[in-house]
Amino acid sequence: MNKKVEIKNLSVTYDGHTVLDNLTLDIYKNEILTIIGPANSGKSTLLKCMNRMIDFADDAKVKGQILVDGVNIYKHRDATMLRRKIGMVSPLPVGLPMSIRENVTYAPRMAGVRNKVELEEILEDCLRKAALWDEVKDRLDTLATKLSGGQQQRLTIARALSHKPEILCLDEFSIAIDPVTTMKIEQVLATLKKDLTIVLVTNVINQAKRLGDRTAMILNGVLLDLSENKKMFSNAPKDIRTQNYIEGLFG
Repeated sequence: MNKKVEIKNLSVTYDGHTVLDNLTLDIYKNEILTIIGPANSGKSTLLKCMNRMIDFADDAKVKGQILVDGVNIYKHRDATMLRRKIGMVSPLPVGLPMSIRENVTYAPRMAGVRNKVELEEILEDCLRKAALWDEVKDRLDTLATKLSGGQQQRLTIARALSHKPEILCLDEFSIAIDPVTTMKIEQVLATLKKDLTIVLVTNVINQAKRLGDRTAMILNGVLLDLSENKKMFSNAPKDIRTQNYIEGLFG
């Protein structure tokens, strides 16, 4: 399989406290990689490293390499362009304090798109891909903050897609929404995999099992396991601690 991301000997410390410890893994093009593990294991930090949001943490020190399409992102001079390539959806939905239309078209407009027809095409395409178009097409100029939590979560996906990313990172997107909406978003992600590489941090074991092509288990900043889902969830992980976590013996 083609490697989209290569993470090599990645270590991260905050004020001397190790959050990721010499982590090495590859992420393949057009796969969904799910990442599981207890809270404070470094999963979210890994995502922040991938699109260099970690740059905003003054007390963070990063060692190692992350290569995207063979290019070391920490030698990439333009972090803004990198973040367009690697979209991020945070755990809690945050609609910008502007209309639904403006939320989705903001990034293209900042990138220089001025043609109204093109912006409308981007708007509809992203909302359709996020399974939100039919619910909001008649109120595109209403405030995004008036949407339900599940709708705002899908709006954040649409907003991330407006950058035309090649990689989409999602950090526990299901923690604030109902099971029905969660399933809708899971269907969206399964469809998006045709065009994107998706990295999903989740604390829901069944979600990792349903969605992932492969699953990584991280514990205390260390990669314990990385296997295809058929192997990971068939009582055959490499480390007994992974099996114990999957079975709910700790978390």
